[in-house]
Amino acid sequence: MHLIRGLQNLDTVRTELRAGCVLTIGNFDGIHLGHRAILDQVINLAKSQRLPSVVMIFEPLPIEYFAPQTAPVRLMNLREKLSAFKATDIDYVLVCRFNEAFANLTPMQFVESVLKEGLNVRHLVVGDDFCFGKQRQGNFEFLAEQGRCLGFEVTDVATFEVDCARVSSTRVRQALLKHDLAMAERLLGEPFHFHGRVIHGQKLGRKIGFRTLNLNPKRIQMPLEGVYAVKVSGLAEQDWPGVANIGIRPTVDGSRPSIEVHLFNWDKDVYGAHISVRIEHYIRAEMKFENLTQLTEQIECDAQEAKQFHGLTQTGSVHKN
Repeated sequence: MHLIRGLQNLDTVRTELRAGCVLTIGNFDGIHLGHRAILDQVINLAKSQRLPSVVMIFEPLPIEYFAPQTAPVRLMNLREKLSAFKATDIDYVLVCRFNEAFANLTPMQFVESVLKEGLNVRHLVVGDDFCFGKQRQGNFEFLAEQGRCLGFEVTDVATFEVDCARVSSTRVRQALLKHDLAMAERLLGEPFHFHGRVIHGQKLGRKIGFRTLNLNPKRIQMPLEGVYAVKVSGLAEQDWPGVANIGIRPTVDGSRPSIEVHLFNWDKDVYGAHISVRIEHYIRAEMKFENLTQLTEQIECDAQEAKQFHGLTQTGSVHKN
């Protein structure tokens, strides 16, 4: 997968797109099973026509640009999304900066300057409810008509359903809010997970006997909160079991999103490491305690429940510096 950062860099792949491409456009937040069906459709079309496959996404998301205060929480940050695309057979991902100039493109300008001149689209795959251009004036019917005039085909995507309902990013968010991890996994096709870089925290965990990895997930808000049994990848050859608190740490007057992961049988500093945290089992909601003693007692209970879920005994190897 090759990344194209912005429309201004399309000239760098002009040769590769000379014969055209098969394109899809969307937010692709979460890369759930519905998204994967679209990507498979694009990949298969591209291979059958011997053309490169291209996905166009936006930063920020259009709804974040127009209504940042009410925009839904992201399931993925950009780094996670690109990592997911990299695991597919998509050839190119075009990240368009969604700004005032982009938002003010008329539907015709978008078709002529972006789709035709910029990408040389031969086949476009979008939903039949797809809207675009200034004030969302462009729609599927407009694209189909312009495709007939300009020489590209437009195909709508088939609805992908689970339990007789359309799979969507909204459904995934709702499942995570309800701590229904099984449903989230069914919609995503895999357990919900996120990436983050290990950063320095207040080191309170060391003082109460529970060292934690503090993570910067590169997002303003997480799509779930609470205490969970987790598995962490990126630190050892195998996934490492632990327990995580995702929230704002109300007992110590936290005010911004915080992610703390305690790994079992682990005692090694890994500051700066990029890790992946897979959510496996919900334990409880985040809560405020009267003092650190109560907090410590509850953390011990949380750790025991997580260990039982992971099938851990009290013995195990410890990684040291």
